[in-house]
Amino acid sequence: MYDEEFSEIAKALKASEIRELLKLTQQPEIISFAGGLPNPESFPVNDIKEIASNLLQNEGAKILQYGSTEGVNAFRDTLAKMMDERYNVKGIKRENILITAGSQQALYLLAKIFVNPGDKVVIEAPTYIGILTAFQSYKPDYVEVEMDDDGMDTEILEEKLKELKKEGKKPKLIYVIPTFQNPAGVTMSLERRKHLLELAEEYDTLVVEDNPYGELRYSGESLPSLKSMDRNHYVIHLGTFSKILAPGFRLAWMIAHEEIIKKAVLAKQGIDLCTNTFGQYIANEYISKGYLERHIPEVIALYKRKRDLMLRMMDEYFPDYVKWTKPDGGMFLWVTLPDNMDAEKMFPKAIENKVAYVIGSAFYPKRDHKNTFRLNFTYSSDEQIEEGIKRLAKVIKEFS
Repeated sequence: MYDEEFSEIAKALKASEIRELLKLTQQPEIISFAGGLPNPESFPVNDIKEIASNLLQNEGAKILQYGSTEGVNAFRDTLAKMMDERYNVKGIKRENILITAGSQQALYLLAKIFVNPGDKVVIEAPTYIGILTAFQSYKPDYVEVEMDDDGMDTEILEEKLKELKKEGKKPKLIYVIPTFQNPAGVTMSLERRKHLLELAEEYDTLVVEDNPYGELRYSGESLPSLKSMDRNHYVIHLGTFSKILAPGFRLAWMIAHEEIIKKAVLAKQGIDLCTNTFGQYIANEYISKGYLERHIPEVIALYKRKRDLMLRMMDEYFPDYVKWTKPDGGMFLWVTLPDNMDAEKMFPKAIENKVAYVIGSAFYPKRDHKNTFRLNFTYSSDEQIEEGIKRLAKVIKEFS
């Protein structure tokens, strides 16, 4: 009835693959490894209750009011200090920080201020489905770069950048999740991080470093963030409290050169005026009073146990012809079936057996690579992980 009235942008909108799949998994008897949800056990409910109560009692009128689009100044100052002390990102001031309603909004803002139809945007293959959703209205031309266990293959990236330069083109953005990538769970090596930044400078291309999982390391050695290695303002860094505090606050941040922040602020003003002020004050207290530093080890202990359990069950029950990543952190692992198997066609069989995953083709713009799928290990109970992997192994064996 309204088709003729909808704008061209609205007509181009498509539902998120994951959001649609999650509707199928709401039945209580289905064990779902499909979502990207933190475990509710990790939410610091008592700490938040204490902080919120004190804030409401002492500063209620201020913290319940509208805030500036950029974010609460005290919170931005605290984040700048945290980025310096915790991540070794030097020289950050509040003017370099924009508080957003989740990292998803930050991605949408970046699309809005940088991308025109047909512009080249480099992504990992596979990539986070959220960037495909955030960017779809702006119709970019994606340049996909394959990954291995060391993250995006920057040698392939260099070849693709050379080819584009010969054609008189350059990407607007290179989007990466270098640490515990979603969906694959892999981490970009230090050598490739250095190479990526060298290429960014050589080809004068901005890099978007999405870092939602960086604090969630369960094994291996920590690696410096791209932003901490960035000397010439080529990196736009995205961080979030959804995985280390509570996703319900919808609190995240963008760190970039002041000129980029100014333009993103203008774009955000047309969307929501400002991010959740109450949540910002709570997060500011949570960091500055030391709650965050005490809480993260508890989250890591919980998720490490769940990762180890899922990997152990897969080793025991999955057939030898199935391969999967063994992440050092984050929330996901990536499963690769033999070439002749189609995870999308197998999905209904999995639902019949009361277990769910996300099909791998959803993480590629062209929906190819049919023989892959993603599993989340953080949300399910230990019992669900054990039973769910057994069910999934049975499905794979029957379908092959």
